[in-house]
Amino acid sequence: MTRGLGGRSPDNVTHHLKGVGFPASKRDLIQHARENGAESAVLEVLEAFSEDKFETMADVMKAYGEADQAPERERR
Repeated sequence: MTRGLGGRSPDNVTHHLKGVGFPASKRDLIQHARENGAESAVLEVLEAFSEDKFETMADVMKAYGEADQAPERERR
């Protein structure tokens, strides 16, 4: 797992989701990240989330952990 700000890192994901309102759908997260200038690596990890409804940032980070652990071929 990548650390720090950049790429698919958890810090980069949360950075681009700063200010998102909860509850939020996966589509809401992707739109918010785009509006905050997220690069393709962040959008790809958000698109890989299996859940569609998030109540808190903790829910997002749980989904991030699950998506980040998925084999590369499942992410696409």
